[in-house]
This record gives sequence, C-alpha cells and structure tokens, in this order.
Amino acid sequence: MRSSFKTNNMASSPATDLSSTQAQVRSWRRAGERVGFVPTMGALHEGHLSLIRAARAHCDRVVVSVYVNEKQFGANEDLGTYPRQPETDRQLAEAEGADQVWLAKGEEVYPPGFSVAINMQGPGQGFEAVDRPDFFGGIATVVARLFGLIQPDLAAFGEKDFQQLAVIRQLVKDLALPIEILSCPLVRDHDGLALSSRNVYLQGEDRARALGLPTALVRACNTYAEGNRDVAMIVAAGTQVLAAHELDCAYFSLVDPETLRPLSGTVAPGTQARILAAVRCGSVRLIDNCALDDPPWR
Repeated sequence: MRSSFKTNNMASSPATDLSSTQAQVRSWRRAGERVGFVPTMGALHEGHLSLIRAARAHCDRVVVSVYVNEKQFGANEDLGTYPRQPETDRQLAEAEGADQVWLAKGEEVYPPGFSVAINMQGPGQGFEAVDRPDFFGGIATVVARLFGLIQPDLAAFGEKDFQQLAVIRQLVKDLALPIEILSCPLVRDHDGLALSSRNVYLQGEDRARALGLPTALVRACNTYAEGNRDVAMIVAAGTQVLAAHELDCAYFSLVDPETLRPLSGTVAPGTQARILAAVRCGSVRLIDNCALDDPPWR
C-alpha cells in the first residue's frame, strides 16, 4: 500500500488540512499500518529531518505537523517574528519521507471555545520554566491536542529540547495515552552548535561566541572523564568557559536524566547524569545538553 500511495501522489502532494490528514490516517489504520508522528513548529532543519527518518524506521507511515504554537510563547518573546516557511517545510518533509504533512491552522488546533490549559508540574518545573512560566504548560496543551487529533502509534522528539522530552513523557504517562515516545539524538551543525530554528537570529560575532556553549559542555565532561566527581567543580569548569565567551548563563546544571532533579555533592558510581544548559548570546537564547559521559564531540 505504501508504494501505491507514493505513486498516486507523485504529480501533486496530498492536501495539508486537518480533515484530509485525519482521513488519511484512518485509511492507514484500516490497512493495519503503524502511524508515526513528528510535531514541529516549522522552519525545518536537519534535526527535524532526522526525526522523520527515525519515525519512518519504526513505522509504516509518517505524519508531520507544522504549527507555531502561540500558547508556549511569553508576552515579550518572538511569536511574531518566529521563522515561518510552510511550503518549504512541506517540500522538505515530503522529500525526507513524510507521507502526510499537516500545515495546521489556528482554528484547527484551537477551535472557538477551546478552554483546556494543562499545568505541568514535575519535570515541567525549573530550568526553562523559571523565565518562561507558561512554556511547558503551553507545550503540554498543544501536544495533548495534536495527539488527540492525529492519534499516532508513535511520536518522535529530539533530545535537543531535553526538558521538553521529559515533560512529554510525563504527559503520556499521566494521561495514560497509548503512544510510544521515541527519543532521538540531538543533531549538531558542523561546528558543534546544536541545530535550532532560532540559530538564524545569530548575527556576526554572535555565532562564534555561541560556540562557547557546546565547548562548555565538553569542558565539563572532560573534567568528569579526568576523574573529578565533585558536582560543583564539574559545573564550574563549564561555567568558566561560558564566561570566557561572554555568554549570559541562565543555568548550567548536572541533573538526574529521569526526574531532572539537580545533583549535588559527588557523582555516585553508575549515575547516568546529564548536563542541561541555557545561555543568552546577544538577543538569542540558546539551550543545549549532553550526557556527562558523552560530550558533544570527542
């Protein structure tokens, strides 16, 4: 069935509205096919495309949604200027193997009278939520809504937004949603900077300064690899690099990868610790992370 679908649509792409997407998903389900889902805010880059490939490897069909979710933006954030290129996104997703691309409209996601707002606790507290208190509630609300509309068997999310990944896992667990969450590795540019749609905002010398963030992760990981188990010293090794690159550090923390609770004291043997970090470089907020025993590059 997959090959006939592709052949019949070579001349023109499937419709990108919600009703057409849902009808397509229902037809795949009737055929017994497993449906994967990659929700995005568009401005697709290699990180997003890697999620499509990962979902394809685990599923018969892949749906990609493109929607800039206003509920996760604060009053002074970049909702109005967030990069939007829906037709380019559709072409990129289809070229990478997406069977259906849903270019979502606001009224499809949040119809008139929509009144649900999810308040995330647990992994939705701290870090990104400190300066953006409505952020993870907005993400949880839109993801729950998208899951309900598409009803996929699997959804792929990148480790680049590690706290978001933890929030979505908790959401699926707490709401008993029958969806497998596929965690996919963070993708970096050739210079080591984590791929992000907001990287286009980096101008001039800011791009070079931004490389202090992955470099700080490497320095912290190397400190651990050299035998230092003191959490404060590992963190200090990283923050010193951020200061040298004149990056404004929002947080640089060693955490438990499941609960995201910050570690203290010494790193116990067998601990699967992760570094979460966020900085401001010029006008751009950048986030990054890595496992303590797996730096961005070796």
